[in-house]
Amino acid sequence: LNFSINSLSTPFSPVILRLYRRTNELKSEMDISVELIEKFKNFWSHFKDTPLKGRNAILRGICPQVFGLFTVKLAVALTLIGGVQHVDASGTKVRGESHLLLIGDPGTGKSQFLKFAAKLSNRAVITTGLGSTSAGLTVTAVKDGGEWMLEAGALVLADGGLCCIDEFDSMREHDRATIHEAMEQQSISVAKAGLVTTLSTKTIVFGATNPKGQYDPEQSLSVNTALSGPLLSRFDIVLVLLDTKNPEWDKVVSSHILAEVQIEQGRYVDDLTTIWPLPMLQRYIQYVKGNFRPVLSKEAEEIISSYYRLQRRSSTHNAARTTVRMLESLIRLAQAHARIMFRNEVTRLDAITAILCIESSMTISAIVDSMGNALHSNFSEEPDQEYAKQEKLILEKLRGDDIY
Repeated sequence: LNFSINSLSTPFSPVILRLYRRTNELKSEMDISVELIEKFKNFWSHFKDTPLKGRNAILRGICPQVFGLFTVKLAVALTLIGGVQHVDASGTKVRGESHLLLIGDPGTGKSQFLKFAAKLSNRAVITTGLGSTSAGLTVTAVKDGGEWMLEAGALVLADGGLCCIDEFDSMREHDRATIHEAMEQQSISVAKAGLVTTLSTKTIVFGATNPKGQYDPEQSLSVNTALSGPLLSRFDIVLVLLDTKNPEWDKVVSSHILAEVQIEQGRYVDDLTTIWPLPMLQRYIQYVKGNFRPVLSKEAEEIISSYYRLQRRSSTHNAARTTVRMLESLIRLAQAHARIMFRNEVTRLDAITAILCIESSMTISAIVDSMGNALHSNFSEEPDQEYAKQEKLILEKLRGDDIY
């Protein structure tokens, strides 16, 4: 993708978007019929008393070939759906898109999630860290026939969609630094070969990386991944997948993989209460993103604020993550959960779920004083009852510290 610049005042963001949309025409213009919307409404009326069971039925449709990993599937869904962009009185924008980073041992399904997330998004660009330079991710200036031209990189091409970066650790430090502006300000400033402009990169960044050597739970994420603090703070959720020896888990996973080989593609039925097929998931995500703009209730605001203050007060172990950006992440995740639950109001349930996602991201938890392994998180048979226990634990901790 390239084009020439005849004058500095040429507005070429729309040109990039138009050229790229033509290659993605089928995915970006998905039809959502009135019957399908009615089907969504009937689905949620069926799960009116057990909403989390309904949510889990949707999450099971995400990367079904990978067994369990409930925490990761929830994180992928919340990242793809995202929150609501906030614009204050001065015109300053706070991004609504969330970013997700998976840190894990080899063979824990990181790339599988990246590829499946790309299928779910209406526009996606997949790249690997090893073959990506700063110019390849952002924009580069090339001379062709005596005229300077700009070539758009992965982040610019993924504007309005998803950019998946596998093998994040293989990128050079200088190349990783170039995506800082794209992730937070959602734009890329270019000053190359006399061409000065700003390109839009309103994209979700989904990264996957291996730990640097053997993962040490005693050390911070910066030490374990060799990623800088400023970059880590830009990711809303950072999940660690450790391949620890667990005979029971290995037995269940091997049975699931062998069963997958025997089951044919025609396993999906029209019943949405068990597992959602890919086309239905794509349309659901597109519908809730376009039709719901959740607003935080007073109770949700207080819970999120209390948890943020608790994290700021607790151990300095997660210093790279406990910045003001974490508060914005909590709001975005709570809004995304309200969207996935087919609501326009962020309730206590959404706020607690956002906290549980952030807790999974922490090396040392501020609530339960232990580090969980997202790899061994499975779907609960009674999610609503389990949530009630988690909610009680979190609220007791917040009240015990006199901040809620």
